[in-house]
Amino acid sequence: MDGPIGKARLHQVVDGVFAWVQPDGTWWVNNAGAVAGDGAAFVVDTCATEQRTRRFLGALDQATGGVPVRMAVNTHQHGDHAYGNSLLPETAVLFGHAAMREALLADFVIDGCPPFWTPVPDWGNVTRRVPDVAIRDEVTVFAGGRRIELRHPGRPAHTPGDVVAWLPEERVLFTGDLIFNGLTPLVMMGSVQGALESLDWLAAFGAEHVVPGHGPLADAAALPGILAAHERYYRFVLDVAQKGREHGLTPLAAAQQADLGEFAGWDDAERLVMNLHRAYADAEGGEGGQGGEVDLLTAFADAMTYHGGPLPTRV
Repeated sequence: MDGPIGKARLHQVVDGVFAWVQPDGTWWVNNAGAVAGDGAAFVVDTCATEQRTRRFLGALDQATGGVPVRMAVNTHQHGDHAYGNSLLPETAVLFGHAAMREALLADFVIDGCPPFWTPVPDWGNVTRRVPDVAIRDEVTVFAGGRRIELRHPGRPAHTPGDVVAWLPEERVLFTGDLIFNGLTPLVMMGSVQGALESLDWLAAFGAEHVVPGHGPLADAAALPGILAAHERYYRFVLDVAQKGREHGLTPLAAAQQADLGEFAGWDDAERLVMNLHRAYADAEGGEGGQGGEVDLLTAFADAMTYHGGPLPTRV
């Protein structure tokens, strides 16, 4: 198959642990994965559309010799990681954070995508499916004898309901969108400060293999540099937000005046505007907590203005 969808590949990270990597990781194009043991598979995230999710699950089925999917987890509520849930076996138990479950129940985009993107994604034959088991802090599951720890960072970061999947014996960490490797992070629905604080939490796992939510796979040697780049970006967002608020600028005006510097080469630069909406809301909420709700329609409209039109998709 030609095009970006055809470039998606199932990588064996270590024996029995797989990462579904979809280049180039931009809007609606995520990474997912799976852990296969003796007679059972555990899936980490699905994909945005029916077509992409079926390709992922088909590749996994072929690689494992048809090992059935018994369990799965969503790392957060966004549709690129969760809209394909309904294509999992009906008998599979689905895990997710309690906040993630509530957010997916309220998500209107799956019912009809607004024209913020071009082309507007066609989800295909998917229906809303939310987790069966809600995580608050952490839970440990076993798939074919393999230990998988599902952990929440303890604060809003990318979203309020982020979960990572950690395999302590294999030293593999599925980070969800706590890591965007090589492209602009998005924290509009979470917290800039929380995302910043999550970086030390991620580093403390001591992972040897990292599957980010978007972008290329990483190893222990590359991870410190990736986390350091995230830190610089989040501090950049906070600095732009502080200066913008001091000068009475809107998030859009502050973004338009900002020099992206080292981040100019990252895809999806318009996310700066959306992240500034979050940073403004956080600042108005006072020290130490997530601020008020971000007006998503305004934030997306500002991102389109910054970009110069609807945001490009490859789904």
